[in-house]
Amino acid sequence: MMNFDQFERLHAIGLTAALAQQVADLETDPDAQPMRVLEVHREHLLLHDGADERRGRPTQRLLDRLAVDDQALAVGDWVLACPQQAAPDRVIERLMPTRQLCRRVNDGRGATRRQVLVSNVDLALLVMGLDQDYNLRRLERYLALVRLAGVAPVLLLTKADTVELPLLAHRLASARELMPAGAPVLAVDGRDASLCDRLWPWLGRGRTLVLLGSSGAGKSTLTNTLAHATGGRSDPRVSPSGGAPEVPAWPPRTDAAPQRTQSVRAGDDRGRHTTTVRSLHFTRPGACIIDTPGLRALRLDAGDPAQLDAVFDDVARLAPHCRFRDCRHQDEPGCAVREELPPQRLCNYQKLLREARRDSMTALERREQLAIWKARGRAGHARAKAKRGEPNQDP
Repeated sequence: MMNFDQFERLHAIGLTAALAQQVADLETDPDAQPMRVLEVHREHLLLHDGADERRGRPTQRLLDRLAVDDQALAVGDWVLACPQQAAPDRVIERLMPTRQLCRRVNDGRGATRRQVLVSNVDLALLVMGLDQDYNLRRLERYLALVRLAGVAPVLLLTKADTVELPLLAHRLASARELMPAGAPVLAVDGRDASLCDRLWPWLGRGRTLVLLGSSGAGKSTLTNTLAHATGGRSDPRVSPSGGAPEVPAWPPRTDAAPQRTQSVRAGDDRGRHTTTVRSLHFTRPGACIIDTPGLRALRLDAGDPAQLDAVFDDVARLAPHCRFRDCRHQDEPGCAVREELPPQRLCNYQKLLREARRDSMTALERREQLAIWKARGRAGHARAKAKRGEPNQDP
């Protein structure tokens, strides 16, 4: 049974009461200890036990069990590992994650597979630059990603010092229109030391945040600022009187080497791609923060296409007012969604819906769909030949 001191030490790096209960309920090796996954590499895991970083290696039995459920170990996961003296710790179990961000990726065989991006996150910091990185359609996809996972979003518009005030105000207003009611939208400079104070409400001890955005949006700069800021009320180790620390020494990863960043490109002021692996860091205010590489493609793991209606709540609100109950919001008369929704947002919704439908198909259904498309293509080709008076020699 985990005692209070052990729980407090692990709570500082994100362990919740629900996850601690899983540890208590599992019947496993008595030497196994809860550890959090900081990084996932091909040959090993970088773990943290609440006091030190450790290397671990999952057992083949664990990997096989995860593969059966279309799962894999991800940054943010909690695992049970047996410490080893002269070898990587033996990772024998993964605790069931509370929330996961997932996407679909091509499997190389004409289908898609589920990829876990991060696990056990409480809040998503959506990072988008106010320069050429500003893209509302991409923002809609990120919002869909986090809302499908049940994770609250906060939008950080970076590089606020690079745009004029009128453009800044316009882009802030446009972004707020897409965000869920009450979701914060902040224009920030990722290098500003006061950033911790502005984000203070979400940086509480034991919370886990993930940074999501395109390459060059400023995620690593934000990570460096939050993980290496010092002094002021943003440092929970300083007592109100300015004396000795009131809490145990914070995990040493706050003093690790900063995330590598690069200057913007001269041609378009875009940031350069720097981060290549997902990694978990500890901020001075107490929260855990996961830095992620920019996603070249973001295909949602919607499962049931109907789930998108919960993400696009304006579509769900307007759909009951359509003339036809099974309206697809395309060319049907009396479509309330098409009348009220901005064309670009409707187009993005329909595109995501098509992707979700394709991803939910079985292999047989995909082959049947491909056969239908090929038949339609041949029929169209034959009609074109007939119009030109050419003989149709197709079989």
